[in-house]
Amino acid sequence: MFLRCHPRQKDGKLHRYWSIVESRRVTGGGVVQRRLLYLGEINDSQQEAWRETIAVLEDGVPAPRPMALFPDDRLPAVPDETVVQVRLRDLTIRRPRQWGACWLACRLWADLGLDTFWAARLPPSRKGTRWDLILAALTAYRLLDPGSEWRLHRQWYLQSAMPDLLGAGYELVEIHKLYRCLDHLLPCKQALFAHLTARWRDLFNLTHEVLLYDLTSTYFEAAPPDDPYDKRKFGHSRDKRRDCVQLVLALIITPEGFPLAYEVLAGNVTDNRTLRLFLRQIERRYGKAERIWLMDRGIPTEATLTQMRAGKPPVRYLVGTPKGRLSKLEAALLDLPWQAVRAGITVKLLPQAEELYVLARSASRVAKERAIRRKQLKRLWQRLRQLQGMVLTRDQLLLKLGAARQRWPAAWRLVEVDPQPDGTLGLGLNRAKLRQVRRREGRYLLRTNLTGEDPARLWELYMRLVAVEEAFKTLKGDLALRPIHHQVLSRIEAHIFVAFLAYALHATLRRRLRDLAPGLTSRAVLEQFRMIQMVDVHLPTTDGRELVLARYTEPEPEMSLLLRQLRLELPAQPTPRLHPEGAGMP
Repeated sequence: MFLRCHPRQKDGKLHRYWSIVESRRVTGGGVVQRRLLYLGEINDSQQEAWRETIAVLEDGVPAPRPMALFPDDRLPAVPDETVVQVRLRDLTIRRPRQWGACWLACRLWADLGLDTFWAARLPPSRKGTRWDLILAALTAYRLLDPGSEWRLHRQWYLQSAMPDLLGAGYELVEIHKLYRCLDHLLPCKQALFAHLTARWRDLFNLTHEVLLYDLTSTYFEAAPPDDPYDKRKFGHSRDKRRDCVQLVLALIITPEGFPLAYEVLAGNVTDNRTLRLFLRQIERRYGKAERIWLMDRGIPTEATLTQMRAGKPPVRYLVGTPKGRLSKLEAALLDLPWQAVRAGITVKLLPQAEELYVLARSASRVAKERAIRRKQLKRLWQRLRQLQGMVLTRDQLLLKLGAARQRWPAAWRLVEVDPQPDGTLGLGLNRAKLRQVRRREGRYLLRTNLTGEDPARLWELYMRLVAVEEAFKTLKGDLALRPIHHQVLSRIEAHIFVAFLAYALHATLRRRLRDLAPGLTSRAVLEQFRMIQMVDVHLPTTDGRELVLARYTEPEPEMSLLLRQLRLELPAQPTPRLHPEGAGMP
């Protein structure tokens, strides 16, 4: 990298503009210069009237003041305290750090009004600790590069431009402050739900006519707690980690992916014991409107559905049903005709009392589930044939059969095995079970009290449950909800609270992309913004001081196109600082 001068004649005057460029060797042996930073004009005019000044913040001076910069080989006509001569040959670049994605996270934070929301609820401490800024740093960290609080304290904060964007130094992320900030969050949970809902209503015309509800779990690779009232319990693990204690996370979102509320429940709670709590919460917050609840099978009980139908007004629902109910209704559904609702989707409608059962068949799902089943069955059959050819004791054979069953559980139900005392294996195919599985592949039995609704609309509503699965995938994947490094239950819940805040920023960005840049994902856009870096340009002066210019790099052409598409404009470059020599930013 080197400093390059760009002379330009304008209005009869010669101006010199400076930038930092790098040379890149290309195919054929040629060299192409790429501009990394634009520094602007540094005066070389000998006439006072032609001076170009910039605002510089000097140590010990409360406000920036204009100064004129001259190279040390050009003398100003009238030297005074507003003139600074810089030694361009001694220019250095220090502290490269990630700026673009941090700026976008802070922009989303401000767009949701979270800066003013938290400033009112987390005032500074007696010692001046800005809890609201600490929370902003924690949330941006969770959104951009999630990890432990210790990593934020030791590494990430100083490798990012968050100190520049928040206007706070390293004192903001002292490790005990990060933990203590978590202790202030949980009392504000309900107020945050109301604030985010109102803000999304203003920004995107958010409605609550359709709500999606589902549960997931997150586990802890730690010993079970001794406290019997601790929420970390053994239970049904959706992560296939039955050996670990866990918490259950219940989430309500809109079809567009905006989270309205969540609750942290004990790890041994069953799905059907959670719904009534959220029904009451939503009614208190948004009133008793005729909204539609979308849920997967196993969540509502018969008593809960009866209560929902008896409400004033009735609570509408569309839920999946357990496979056992399909067995009970199979005879009644068998004689009903299939109705095409759209390409590849057919349904059967079975009215019963105040409800309507909808058996939906998707051609694409039939093909997918059938391919998965065939693949599993083929591999399981090959393994069982191998076991037939081995010389094993009965105990050895049972161990290997158990491993095969664990590896191919869906296909295991379709075979019949008969281990003999001498270690031989009898093997057969359960053809009756196979025929039943084939009949049910790609079929969903739905249950609803929307008896007058168009079947195509019912299928479309049920498919929106994918949004909940995407939310859980984002929380556990991009936002790294686990592993959870805390041991105190209140801080575990606060950790989930911060992940919820990060997901709110993620959902806001995704919604904007849908309108302005369809086809792009939130993660892809954040990766693009990571390309914008910030560096400190140190320019020694002839009088022994040092001018420090914090500058973010110029966006690449594709980045500039993305900014225009999202209707975003990067802020002005930060104000330069003038320090005594050797006292510049580290």
